[in-house]
Amino acid sequence: MNQLKTTMLLAVLTALLLWVGSLWSTAGLIVAGIFVILLNGLAFFFSDKIILWMYKAKEIKEKEDPTYYHIVRDLAKRANLPMPKVYVIPTMTPNAFATGRNPKHGAVACTEGILQLLSKEELTGVLAHELSHIKNRDTLITAVAGMIAGVISYVAVMARWGAIFGMGGDRDNRSGLIQLILIGILAPIIALILQTAISRAREYLADEGAAKLTKDPKGLITALRKIEDGVKHKPLTFGNAATSSQFIIQPFRGQALLQLFSTHPSTQKRIQRLEALKV
Repeated sequence: MNQLKTTMLLAVLTALLLWVGSLWSTAGLIVAGIFVILLNGLAFFFSDKIILWMYKAKEIKEKEDPTYYHIVRDLAKRANLPMPKVYVIPTMTPNAFATGRNPKHGAVACTEGILQLLSKEELTGVLAHELSHIKNRDTLITAVAGMIAGVISYVAVMARWGAIFGMGGDRDNRSGLIQLILIGILAPIIALILQTAISRAREYLADEGAAKLTKDPKGLITALRKIEDGVKHKPLTFGNAATSSQFIIQPFRGQALLQLFSTHPSTQKRIQRLEALKV
């Protein structure tokens, strides 16, 4: 169902892009498309290096943390994935993320806080979730969604400037003014809602993948509760809020206040779905 939901949301997002293109000039849409595709293309190929650098992640070897390393290796074998690189982030905020443009370039990163907080069973559930992201190629899917939303947002900026300088045609033309308002204000908001909905669908899918990989969702369920409580008491104080979707739980203070724009489903809803799974 979550795969189908992702496909439908991407289709709606693409339809929104085509609708925006029909209201705006073809040339403007092409310029926006080229700019955003180049920008997102670079981000896609280098996003793993950027986010690991941003959070000061240090690659570790087996002898430095055998338990952590062995869990990743065993889960990767079970999931039929290449062994990802293993990183530790120097913060006591409990959290984790996966990155890499494809399974061959996969990496998982856990904070020092989560490694100290969770039991082996709970950590296994979290790492199974992250490896599911790698297996499902969620970096690619979110990059495509971000690319489409980015084109829409870029065209929206052009439309707003066009309205300011009278580039949308006759200022007395009510139809032209409405089109500029729709493109400049409503389109990027709708695109953002669709983009975050795709991100939430991928989180549910990774939760389901983790439960199937470990054959028991209990570890992930208790881990999610602990991580959410830990983030409330000790949110991340460095990094960039734009990377929130990478983490298993929203890492920054106040990020979950507006559920409509949240990149993650509520933890309670995730737990309810996990408890209802039959694995």
